[in-house]
Amino acid sequence: MSRYVTRRILQAIPLMLGALVLNFGLIHLAPGDPIYLFAGDTGDANYYAMMRARYGLDQPIANQLALYFLNAAQGEFGHSYAYHRPVFEVIGARLPATLLLMLPSFALSTGLAIVLGIVAARRPHTWLDHTISLATLVGYAMPAFWLGQLMILIFAVWLQWFPIQGMVDVRENYQGWQYYVDVLRHLVLPMTSLGLLHLALVTRLTRNGVREQLVEDYVRTAYAKGLSANQVVRRHALQNALLPVVTAIGYQIGTLIAGAVLIEIIFAWPGIGRLLYDATLQRDYPLLMGIFLLIVFSVIVANLVTDLVYTFLDPRVRYE
Repeated sequence: MSRYVTRRILQAIPLMLGALVLNFGLIHLAPGDPIYLFAGDTGDANYYAMMRARYGLDQPIANQLALYFLNAAQGEFGHSYAYHRPVFEVIGARLPATLLLMLPSFALSTGLAIVLGIVAARRPHTWLDHTISLATLVGYAMPAFWLGQLMILIFAVWLQWFPIQGMVDVRENYQGWQYYVDVLRHLVLPMTSLGLLHLALVTRLTRNGVREQLVEDYVRTAYAKGLSANQVVRRHALQNALLPVVTAIGYQIGTLIAGAVLIEIIFAWPGIGRLLYDATLQRDYPLLMGIFLLIVFSVIVANLVTDLVYTFLDPRVRYE
């Protein structure tokens, strides 16, 4: 197992380097000049030339890329043009908000999706099965930006149950438990919007997987031994059905991050997604590279964890 993890880590290094090279090229080839955004548009040619030389933007892209990798190897990922602070210091300040949005949404939607998938699989071709399948199909087809705006219109504008945007109410100065309640109220809509996108796919995969396992011979043997329907599903069918579900969950991490970007923009949630949007508008090259590096690293780690979970669900799987 340790050799497998080491090999996967070594394989991830060229993957991350390739992703960084691609992102670096796309960022610098995009139209727009960051100099005019953070140095103003009232300077003369000499002033702009001095600023480009100061930030290394007057060099060829290949030289800028080589310098970036050289600094990154020493743990220096540059300073944000817009915030005038180290890149990962800026990202670190926004990361807790994104984790607060993504982790509960991911955990709750995954748990609920598995439960709904089991319920639908145990009652195939009934009105309950059809209702769950239709609801998940509609949820999977909804774009994140449209779903977020729909949630705002229904629950924030019409019903006025929840706040529209932000993480806290800026008009109040809550302290103690009132502050946490306020954050929770602001969290409900973006967390639900993000979770619904993930819930739909996992529900359908769980339903199909459990349904396929329930007709296998080992399930009939388990029933013949006197096990109840709940025990058969929980101890036997579900464990085998979760293998493709775990794979989908691992690959969904990238989609979930992309959805989080849109959700954070719609709900003005002060996380990494909103920071990525602002950095793109400001042509903040170092900050964009830092965010892309974090995203690539997160996807690679998620895929590695997915492979390791396989050994828990199926003891026959061994990684050498």
